Amino acid sequence: MTAAVTQAAGPALDRRWSVQTGAIQALLLLNAFVMAYPLVVMVMSSFKTNAEIFTSPFALPQTISLANVEKVWTETNFVRYLANSVGVTAASVLLILVVGTMAAYAIARYKFRFSTLVLMFFLSGMTVPLKLAIIPLFIQLDTLGLTNSYAGLVLVYTAMGIPSAVFIMTGFLASLPRELEESARIDGASELRVMLSIMLPLARPAMVIVAIQNAVPIWNDFFFPLILITSDNRKTLPQGLTVFMGEFTTNWGVLFTGLSLAALPIMLVYIALSRQFIAGITQGAVK
Repeated sequence: MTAAVTQAAGPALDRRWSVQTGAIQALLLLNAFVMAYPLVVMVMSSFKTNAEIFTSPFALPQTISLANVEKVWTETNFVRYLANSVGVTAASVLLILVVGTMAAYAIARYKFRFSTLVLMFFLSGMTVPLKLAIIPLFIQLDTLGLTNSYAGLVLVYTAMGIPSAVFIMTGFLASLPRELEESARIDGASELRVMLSIMLPLARPAMVIVAIQNAVPIWNDFFFPLILITSDNRKTLPQGLTVFMGEFTTNWGVLFTGLSLAALPIMLVYIALSRQFIAGITQGAVK
């Protein structure tokens, strides 16, 4: 009797599971469309003239013209803005990884009296946005001579990214088995050797998550460059793209081209690191 009921319920459960799976896939496809469609329109508009953008904003370009790309590359300071963004983002992410990983390693792998208090100190930085302290921050950086400089931006971004980096890396490093480092110590490895050769290779997925999580907002940030940078040669891409918008008229084709080129580097970085990024997320979920 029980076997017959189970066999009868089997197809119903399979149908219910297939319906749920289909609904989830439909929602994911809808979400992907909503997210990707503005990007597609932006890329298509980069090949159009102003007149074509206003007459047929959502249609495919009538002709594939690279005139807007040529204008962005030769008639604007776009290359300089791009180089500034690459340098600031790379330096900030590197400092976040170095400082955040070292702090997280000390908290996760060593037991001392105030380890929890130190962790809470870092996590408190995630509760208060740094933008709320922009006035005293600007005064402090101006006193140190770090306004209108790359160093000032890098220090601000590093301070913003360290709390989340410590949070992610501490949880990941604490889940690693202690037998690995103990066996390395028995073999005569120093503490630095244990961290660099044993722990950090295992924590690479978490480091990729930290890098991508911080690189995207730093790359797209407009607020702090607007406040701290005044020289045109030191502007980053989000701030520099505003020069494409005139007071009375705007060349929208050139602006969309600049936006498309600005989004390309961070998309390539994500695609290159996507496998480790997904691995880090799934490992964290399992742990």
